[in-house]
Amino acid sequence: MAEVTLEQVPQKIKDLFNRGFVAMERGNLDYAIDMFTACLALEPRLHKARKFLRAAEIKRFKSQGGGQLTHLLSTVTGLSHLIKAQAQLKSKPMEALQAAEKLLLKDPLNLHYINLLEKAAAAAGEPEIAIQTLAIAKEHYPTDTALLERLGRLYMETDQPGPALECFETLCLLKPQDSIAQKLRKDALAINSMSKGGWEKVGTKGTKFTDLLKDRKESDILARESKVVLDKNDISVMIEENITRIKREPGNMNYRRALANLYRDSKMYSEAIMTLQDAQQVSGGRDPQIDQAISAIKIQIMDEEIKKLTAEGMTAAVEAKQNDRELFVTTDLQDRVSRYPNDLQLKFEYGVVLFQQNRINDAIQQFQAAQRNAQRRIQSLFYIGRCFREKQQYDMAIDQLQQAVAELPVMDDTKKAVVYELGSIYELTDRPAEAMDCFKQIYQMEIGYRDVAAKVERGYKAP
Repeated sequence: MAEVTLEQVPQKIKDLFNRGFVAMERGNLDYAIDMFTACLALEPRLHKARKFLRAAEIKRFKSQGGGQLTHLLSTVTGLSHLIKAQAQLKSKPMEALQAAEKLLLKDPLNLHYINLLEKAAAAAGEPEIAIQTLAIAKEHYPTDTALLERLGRLYMETDQPGPALECFETLCLLKPQDSIAQKLRKDALAINSMSKGGWEKVGTKGTKFTDLLKDRKESDILARESKVVLDKNDISVMIEENITRIKREPGNMNYRRALANLYRDSKMYSEAIMTLQDAQQVSGGRDPQIDQAISAIKIQIMDEEIKKLTAEGMTAAVEAKQNDRELFVTTDLQDRVSRYPNDLQLKFEYGVVLFQQNRINDAIQQFQAAQRNAQRRIQSLFYIGRCFREKQQYDMAIDQLQQAVAELPVMDDTKKAVVYELGSIYELTDRPAEAMDCFKQIYQMEIGYRDVAAKVERGYKAP
């Protein structure tokens, strides 16, 4: 199958890709992976989506502390799927490829799974898919000679002698006495020298040598983007890359947000804000995500000023700056809620601030609207219950909290907080049996949660 570009796919796939890109930029890797996977389900020839999928998988894997033990465990748990996929390599290569993708989803740097994908892609006539994955894996296994040789051979098979030569040169450094490695390097060097003569590669595809350089640069960029922590050099390279991307696609908000994030991480706050303000102008001034990013940077600046003043022992200045911060957060949220009245997440955030400021009726109004957001419904009910408690309207507080409890099937941290609040209100309203039942539910799951142990044990001692 011939590769298709992002410009060639339907708008639905473009939208999925862009959502994945934004999610990856914000660190929401689970959602990014879902979006890139959805892209490939609709259009498996969109290799760019697979590149970013792999980068997101690796970043998530590393952020979760994945290492050699994880590889061992995942190999054991995925062994049956691995064996089944290996049996399908000749008869059903596309199914084997799909199986490899599923295994890599959980452990993207498992060499057994990478090897399976390479073989499946080759059998399916899709060597570029194998090259993508091996090229990214090479950044994490730079001294794996078997991987280097396989990747180099794939580059040669697809008429890409430049990156092949790079692989074989590294291979020769690691295995200086290996005659096969020396021959591979010699062959790649000869073909690469010929290809440079006319800026066209040797082979039937007629791919320009400049395309090779572009591919290598893109692989380098993806390898940097897959890192959990970027160093100064990585950030500098990524800044330049995103500036280039913006010049090429000035209307792409993803690149502008990515550039602003890089500036922010480098503490280049003025540049970050200017980049986002330019993005807001390009978008027509109606992008709530950009507004939120600008606000977050301004708050970050104030937090750093507070930290510095605290270290210098300037108590009065710290208090003044904290007041400025509180005022900014409130007025900024109020302004954004007015500008984006349908943004329920904003209403929830504003409600929390109002609750903290004891503006209870105003907070209730925001939470009542925010509960229409499925992701914020439980927390909104919880806060409405707390608001009614503050107003000593205990019957309505209990009603809100009971609704929240009914929608929480598992005793996780959220449910513990809701049940504890409900038990506390039962205590206030002289309903000890119901309060005891709430605290017992938590006690049986986590005896050390707040003071439930003391409450339950005291209840058993009561006459």
